[in-house]
Amino acid sequence: MYVYQLSKAFCLLDTTHSMANHHQYEPENAPKQPEVMVVMVPLTAQGHLNELLHFSRLICAYNIPVHYLSYAVHIRQAKLRVHGWDPAAVPNLHFHECAAPSFPSPPPNPNAPTNFPGHLQPLFDSLSDLREPVTSLLRSLSAAARRIVVVYDSLIASVVQDVESIPNAECYEFISISAFFNFFYFWELMGKPMAVEAEVLEGLPTLEDCLTPEFTEFMTKQLDFGKFRAGYLLNTCKAIEGRYIDLLAKPEILNTDKLWAIGPFHPLTLNKDHNHFKPRHECLEWLDKQAPNSVIYVSFGTTTSLSDEQIKELADGLERSHQKFIWVLRDADRGDIFAGEGETTARKEKLAAETFQGRGMVVADWAPQLEVLAHRSTGGFLTHCGWNSCMESISMGVPMAAWPMHSDQPRNAHLVAKVLGVGLVVRDWERRKEVVGASEVEDVVRRLMDSDEGERMRKRAGELGSAVRQEAAEGGVSCRELDSFVVHISRF
Repeated sequence: MYVYQLSKAFCLLDTTHSMANHHQYEPENAPKQPEVMVVMVPLTAQGHLNELLHFSRLICAYNIPVHYLSYAVHIRQAKLRVHGWDPAAVPNLHFHECAAPSFPSPPPNPNAPTNFPGHLQPLFDSLSDLREPVTSLLRSLSAAARRIVVVYDSLIASVVQDVESIPNAECYEFISISAFFNFFYFWELMGKPMAVEAEVLEGLPTLEDCLTPEFTEFMTKQLDFGKFRAGYLLNTCKAIEGRYIDLLAKPEILNTDKLWAIGPFHPLTLNKDHNHFKPRHECLEWLDKQAPNSVIYVSFGTTTSLSDEQIKELADGLERSHQKFIWVLRDADRGDIFAGEGETTARKEKLAAETFQGRGMVVADWAPQLEVLAHRSTGGFLTHCGWNSCMESISMGVPMAAWPMHSDQPRNAHLVAKVLGVGLVVRDWERRKEVVGASEVEDVVRRLMDSDEGERMRKRAGELGSAVRQEAAEGGVSCRELDSFVVHISRF
């Protein structure tokens, strides 16, 4: 099958070549690619933008044109922060920059009652303005292709609702978070229609305080527009979540045989030269000088801001642990990340200037997370457990210290620590209102980085990471899932 042959190049995921070079592996006698075009419509938050941009690269490797649509400011953001490849080097990836309406872009509030980034709500509320440009693009492309395939973020379903009026278009819902979280979310919503192992349920965090009421209402409205979907896509794989992928598809839950788990979306093979189009970050140069598995990477993603009190406790705990670390200390993104460009708070400047006796490095802006996790010197990851971060850490074989903040993160932390056994919990969700003390930080960092317990987790994470990479390689489960999706959307 020619699609499988084409995927041979993709599944190697060798980012030392551009995606254009992958096309050289296409057999000379391969049939002409059917006239199928894919349109990606992401939610305008970093993790969501990033996932569908990485997915665009994978689809482009099959010689299928991809059209990635968002507000111009968020396309700029996605391109600026992408890891491991250059979007400009992919000739069949097309960006459609829409003018954003005027929306407030306030800074985050580190002292808000919940850690959910409620300051982004004006941006989310503005997304209804994308409906018209999405529909216009679909109608324009529909005349030039036999089939238009729309991949939309599940949190932006209302924007693609006009697909029903376009005869040769069909929609696939991208679920940006774990199968584990989604299964339990629907399982509880539907009245717990099947038995689940007691040991998995024990300690399963509540959803209380995970979202704001405003975002819950926004999310619920999107559920009303899912009736036109033709299937589901997940950034995960069987090695990590096989049981929950299968449970999610069952008749009692999503009731579908059109669910493709095709992660990881991000590149799996990195080297010093893979980002030749960007200067190498100074933190990678610092990592080069450290011993293997000796550094813990600390980052809370793009939607979390820590209070001054919590920053002090974390800094003290890291220093007292006597472990080497890289700490990305930055506030949550604004709705428009360029609106506050150049701003650096005094607390960041002070910490970034400290040496921590040579043991630590504080990065006060953006850090190349994928490259840090792939580095041989990185032996642990203190993380908020956003799904992108979990997938990146697991695929690179790095165990985690789980410190969930909001959304799906508490249950992702449960999956990482209690189900997969590749992490320790720093912040118990039952104590989410409390500041995590320096002694607790010190204890968990020491256990993860300098104990037999931590070494066992590192071994387990390495084995799981190896299994993930095998599934993404030629003939692996994830590779076959992606082939299957491409075959399905290319059907006559």
